[in-house]
Formats: sequence, C-alpha cells, structure tokens
Amino acid sequence: MYDEARQAILNSSETSSVYVGADSIRFKRNGLWFAKYSTVVILHMDSKHGGKIFHKNVEMRDFGNLRQRLITEAGFAIEAATEIVDVIGDRHLEIHLDINPDPKHKSNIAVKEALGYVKGTTGLDAKIKPESFAATHAADHVVRH
Repeated sequence: MYDEARQAILNSSETSSVYVGADSIRFKRNGLWFAKYSTVVILHMDSKHGGKIFHKNVEMRDFGNLRQRLITEAGFAIEAATEIVDVIGDRHLEIHLDINPDPKHKSNIAVKEALGYVKGTTGLDAKIKPESFAATHAADHVVRH
C-alpha cells in the first residue's frame, strides 16, 4: 500500500493534499476477541479534483482495553505518515484520529494521549472528530467492508 501511495503522491501536483487516518473494530473468532485495524492514505488531487484512497488492514488479538486500541490506531496512522512523509514535499498533510473530544463518548478516554503521541512523533497536530474524515469515514468504511 505504501509504495502505491508514495508513487501516486510523487505523480500528483504540489497543490494536492494528503490525509492519513486509522480506525478499528472488534470481533470474535473461535471464542477469542480480535481487532481489525484499517489505515488509509487519501490523496486529494489538486485539493479539489477527487482523490485516491490507499488502505491496509491488520488483525491483532484484542484484550478489551479501549484506550490501548485507540492508541494502536494512532500508531498505525503515525506509521502511515512516516512511510510517506519524504514524498510529501509542499503538499498539505493531515493525520486524522477516530477520537471524540466530547467526554460523553467512550473514545474521549484517549484524546490527550493520542494527540500527544502524534505530536511527539511527527510534529503534527492531529485532527479529531468532527474534523477527522479520513479516520471516521474512509478508514471506518474500509474496516467494516
């Protein structure tokens, strides 16, 4: 996935934008819990002419710790950004996390840690809901279908 995304980015104009996001779902297999993580890289051509989505799925055992799963999602988004950052050039790059800042939502449990993880690793301020479409829509769609 990364080689294809890198090549598409290199072949795009400098006015294109790149969005990275990750999402996950839990499921049971043979009585054991697993999480399927999907990571997406979205290339928005010229930041106005449609785009291309590249994705990668990984399955791992899950032990029911939501905070850990959300931090793992952030880790996959960071990995994706790290894999493509050297071909970004002057293109706009954003990292999106499927985390809600509102305390009444369960994903709020990892807001500070996940944002700090992204900032400390990449130097970028990650986007969270409602601005995190790469995670909340694109990665969510990939992980569920």
